[in-house]
Amino acid sequence: MPITAERIETIANGIGQAKILILGDIMIDEYLFGTVNRISPEAPVPVVEITSSNLLLGGAANVAANIRSLGDEPILIGTVGEDEASVKLAQLMKDKGISSDFFVNDPSRQTTIKTRIIAHSQQVVRADRENQHELDEQTQQNVFKRFMSVIDDIGAVIISDYGKGVITKQLLERVIDACLDKDVFVAVDPKETHFHNYQKVSVITPNHDEAGFAYGRRIRSEKDLMEVGNGLLKKLQATSILITRGPDGMSLFRKNAEVTHIPTFARQVYDVTGAGDTVIASFVAATCAGADLVEAAIVANAGAGVTVGEIGTASVTLPKLKEELKFNVRNGNLKKAALEAS
Repeated sequence: MPITAERIETIANGIGQAKILILGDIMIDEYLFGTVNRISPEAPVPVVEITSSNLLLGGAANVAANIRSLGDEPILIGTVGEDEASVKLAQLMKDKGISSDFFVNDPSRQTTIKTRIIAHSQQVVRADRENQHELDEQTQQNVFKRFMSVIDDIGAVIISDYGKGVITKQLLERVIDACLDKDVFVAVDPKETHFHNYQKVSVITPNHDEAGFAYGRRIRSEKDLMEVGNGLLKKLQATSILITRGPDGMSLFRKNAEVTHIPTFARQVYDVTGAGDTVIASFVAATCAGADLVEAAIVANAGAGVTVGEIGTASVTLPKLKEELKFNVRNGNLKKAALEAS
């Protein structure tokens, strides 16, 4: 069935009325911007003279920022350390209008900070400050209690797994079981090594490398893509799998349906940091607004097109998303997506 501009507009206008819970690894993305004019005499590396810096929400917190930018209400649950970084994180959250009331403090961990040094619009190096050990039993219980305290008030759950220890197998099973019991939509942004723990979810959004790694077959061709997508769909007993493919767009695999390929409509690509967060946030926001899975994927594709056109972890706003969707309409991109979906 053709996907009309009117239908996409209806979905976009419906975004911004849901409460969406995000569970996962919360972090700060720090950016140091500068210039390079010489090589260090100490080692063959560039000397970056820092001219400015910026702190942004990262990981699951960036997903929450995307949800807030789209107008929906994010409920962010995860752990932070008892350190200076957690104070900075709480302030960043407050500045974005996102509550930190559902954070669980874990004194055995430091709050994750990923520092990227950028010179002349190019990333020179990244330095991570983090812990990756799994949450202990008591901390897992505290996280789950916060989750259950709001499950009756939410429209969907996003699990944002960066492999930092918050999304343990035990916690994941309890969360998914609770969502299945309550008929709550569950979307997962996966970590490759945890892939087979994401059983019976509504959608999982790996990139093509993650999907290939999880299935044990590198995606080099259309045949590989089909085998990996359909194979993972069956293994995970998932409702759908959305494989993001960079310049080749997205491929949506669904139960009892033909695969849908959605070409990329990005006009320019500067930085893919945070694009996966935008994809899953836009997808879930669209489903909460009444979109079916194909329609949600088209909305998510537009959201990603906005994000990769900006330097630094970005949150797509609802006005920008609507503008991008209108651009796609004007340029016949929806007809291309409808053709691919047919």
